[in-house]
Amino acid sequence: MQDHKRKELRTMVYQTNGTCSKEIRLDVENGIIRSVEFVLGCPGFTQALSRVLVGMRVEDAIARLDGIRCLDKGTSCPDQLAQALKEYRNQTAGAQTVPTGF
Repeated sequence: MQDHKRKELRTMVYQTNGTCSKEIRLDVENGIIRSVEFVLGCPGFTQALSRVLVGMRVEDAIARLDGIRCLDKGTSCPDQLAQALKEYRNQTAGAQTVPTGF
């Protein structure tokens, strides 16, 4: 018997605060990160971070990135990504088979 779990690809654009990057664009499918793109920020670091996260569960990424600070800014690109993923999680909590969109 085949598993016919419905695929739910959700796209999110998150405006960052307090970082060199200005925006994070995410694609998440059934709780798995499919793509991450930072607008501005340190290109090498943000590209590396994006590649490492593809295929990771949202909850695992939040646990690893939440609270990372960049010098005296109080936040960082990884921390802002964790905030975006928390927002994704909160918006999709309790969602059934109909996507609620972003």
